[in-house]
Parts: sequence; C-alpha cells; structure tokens
Amino acid sequence: MQVIEVQRFGGPEELVPVDRPDPEPGPGQVVVAVSAADTLFVETQIRSGWGGEYFNVRTPYVPGGGAAGEVVAVGEGVDDTWIGRRVLTRTTDGGYASHVVVPADGLLPVPDTLDLTQAAALLHDGVTGTGVFEAARVRAGEWVLVVAAAGGMGSLLVQLSKAAGAHVIAAARGKRKLDLAAELGADVVVDYTEPDWTDRVREATGGTGPAVVFDGAGGEIGGAAIAVAADGARISAHGAPSGGFAGIDTEAAARRGLTVRGIQDVQFGPEEFHRLAERALDDAAAGRIRPVIGRTFPLARAADAHRAIEAREVLGKALLLP
Repeated sequence: MQVIEVQRFGGPEELVPVDRPDPEPGPGQVVVAVSAADTLFVETQIRSGWGGEYFNVRTPYVPGGGAAGEVVAVGEGVDDTWIGRRVLTRTTDGGYASHVVVPADGLLPVPDTLDLTQAAALLHDGVTGTGVFEAARVRAGEWVLVVAAAGGMGSLLVQLSKAAGAHVIAAARGKRKLDLAAELGADVVVDYTEPDWTDRVREATGGTGPAVVFDGAGGEIGGAAIAVAADGARISAHGAPSGGFAGIDTEAAARRGLTVRGIQDVQFGPEEFHRLAERALDDAAAGRIRPVIGRTFPLARAADAHRAIEAREVLGKALLLP
C-alpha cells in the first residue's frame, strides 16, 4: 500500500509517498480501502512545525485523521458482514494512505444517498461544525457571523444557521468565496481583507453586532470578529489559519457577558464524535447540508493539496483520492 509520510517538519515537499506492506487487521480491527481521505488546514500548520503546544505530533508521521472507503478485511471477533460495506472512519495512524487499519467499533456506515467523497468531507468539519453549532444555540431571527465562511466548516455553518432561521453574515476573502457563501444562503457577505469590514457587519445588524460569532480564521481577523459581537454574544473561536487562535481578553469578555468557547471545547470523546458524525451524515443525506468539495488530488500529490490549501485556493474541502 502507499502512504504519505512526513520525515521532518517543513514545507509541502516534506509530504513524500512511501510504499509499505499491505496491512493485516488484528483482533477487533478492520482494513478499509480508502476512497477519499480528508484534509484540514491545521494539518498544513502541523506539517510546518506549528502547534506543538496544542498537538502531540512527532516526526516521522503520516498526516490525516480519517477517511471514507470500503471494508476489505476483518480481524478476529469482527462480524464479516462488514466486508464490502462503505464506511467513514477516524484513524490513529494517519489517513493519508491507500489502506487503513481501524477499530471496528468506530466505523460509521455511509448512507446510500451519499458518495464516499461527500462522506469524507464531513468527517471532521461536519463533526466540529455540528458540535459548535449545537453549543451556540442559534435561534431564528438572530444575526450570526461566520468567519472563513467558504471553508469546509464555515460553509456548513452558513447552511446550518440559515436552516435554523438566523440571518447570516459571511466573512471571507475574495469574490469567489463570497459568491459561494451567498449561494449557500448568506444574507450579507463581507470581505475581511477590507479595512471597514467590521463596520459593514455592525451596520447590517443595526448597530448591535451579531449574537453569535463562529470564528474559523483566528488571529487579528478573529479578534476583530469578537470585538464587533453584540454584548452577551456566544462565540466559538475554533480557527487558526491566520497564524494562531484569536486572543481573548477574558476580563473584557466577562464584562461584556460573552460566552467564549475555544479549541479545547471541540475535542470530542468517542461517543460524542460518533453521535455528531451520524447527525452530519444524516443531515447531508436528507439534503439539509451540502459539503462543498473544491478540489481533489491523487494521494501521491498530497504536497500539491497542501500548497493549494495554504494559498487559500480551495473552496470548501480538498480531498485526497488514493
């Protein structure tokens, strides 16, 4: 089988295809032939050497946290009716691979109405997006600001907020991304590279600011989004593509009555992860949300995928196809 390995932290060129022996499942495990592997922006940051205080990653390693595919072998104690089934799964040894060995009790069957690329696009962003959306308790008629609204998770949060009856302001970079957010239902779109973007957010909300902020950008952009929020707003500061998570002045947040959740609040245990993943798959199968897949790459071109992600060229998700 083929995997993508990072021998040392650095640029995208450190993502190197490596041949390994075909895996065998142990007791309670299955082998999944991967059809689509998920990618995340944070994986490009980890590969570069960033985030050691948040993520316990040491080289050499195989990036990726999960994939969608078909079960091709089962280990001792596993029902052999799993063989041939289409599944979504997290991985502990990396998802950038043509085959993965995973515990059978973590498998998620993929609904017949979804293809495996759609399922892979929901593995992490669908889970995290659904989790932060539930925690924010979005109500009909509220103003919601989604920052990085054209990303894999942001595009889902736009759709979930609209489905809840909220008014959505989508903040992103450039016309292509703003057009996508509008297509997904955003009421107002703003380019956060423009200096007056927060003034436009405040104006759209009648001067009060949004009641909910989903910050998928972090850094100064995330800080500005939190600053423009209404007093008493619910904030999810989960993104760091701008170079780090948004800085939170806890005393100022307390004075304004803000409820702030960060990256530590989206580290879901196995049962909660399974529940949120099932909900995301069900929502997509029912047409309530649509994962946006901007680009796909052959597994061997994982370096090109990382380059495209880092250059902010991808709308929604980039997936690897072994």
